[in-house]
Amino acid sequence: MIGNGSWGTALVKLILPNTEKLSWYVRNQDDITFIQKYRHNPKYLSSVELFTEKLIISNDINKIAEQSDILIFAIPSAFLKEAMKPLTVDIRKKYVVSAIKGIIPGENLTIAEFFKEYYNVPFNLSGVISGPCHAEEVALERLSYLTIASKSIRQANAIAELLNAHFIKTITSKDIYGTEYAAVLKNIYAIAAGICHGLGYGDNFQAVLVSNSIQEIKRFLDKTYKNKRKINSSAYLGDLLVTAYSQFSRNRTFGNMIGKGYTVRSAQLEMSMVAEGYYSVSCLHEINKKHNVKMPIANAVYNILYEKISPAIEIKILTENLN
Repeated sequence: MIGNGSWGTALVKLILPNTEKLSWYVRNQDDITFIQKYRHNPKYLSSVELFTEKLIISNDINKIAEQSDILIFAIPSAFLKEAMKPLTVDIRKKYVVSAIKGIIPGENLTIAEFFKEYYNVPFNLSGVISGPCHAEEVALERLSYLTIASKSIRQANAIAELLNAHFIKTITSKDIYGTEYAAVLKNIYAIAAGICHGLGYGDNFQAVLVSNSIQEIKRFLDKTYKNKRKINSSAYLGDLLVTAYSQFSRNRTFGNMIGKGYTVRSAQLEMSMVAEGYYSVSCLHEINKKHNVKMPIANAVYNILYEKISPAIEIKILTENLN
């Protein structure tokens, strides 16, 4: 496990009962000391008890990578490139799994594409963990569904076994591209939902906004990588819904602050966690210059966050373009 934020900690909670040993890369030595002494993550999901006798924790990413056949990454996409700089171990033959719902800023690469381009990890050794699943509800052991996407269903099933729990149901898929991009896009639309909530729009409009959002996701995926995917399944529509509506959604929270008049910087400073969607907005804007997919909601969020257009004015214009 690479990363010890909320989602990384939640995944450690899931995996520990299903394995003899789990290696965990935690960057801060003070955090490692605390976890080893008190069996809890001091910063994230601190109520979750961790079976430390099964954990090999280190702040040396090379040590963790060297002794692991499966590498699960749960680091915010904005920080992944920097976090990987110390890595010297060859990971081309490791099975690399992304639990990151973001895109690499400045590179405009999904996580699987990033590992392919920079670390020569082939797509057939890449996997994705996605679905409508917030770390906080995993910590509370509330019923949740995860989608594991991989070119190999055998490999996907192996990851599913690691995540097995009485409150987790797993679904396998071969649609790595669609699963990754849906996870990126839904964060953008959750920001839009938050902005609208901050501006005082009600549930009636939110329903219209979200129904138009899934149409945008479908148009983008169909244009860029057509596949026989069911867009209404949990990895696509389900993930969008929970991120747009949930109290645990950091992207909705970020958008809500923007709608209430916060600047981007002040909203980021007040939040204790990263809103992946902020970076995804700019990346998607650049990517879509090539594809020219009709995406009025995503464009509106870009105009608000990066062109500094008034949220009230931009959303008012947007309301005339939805159905």
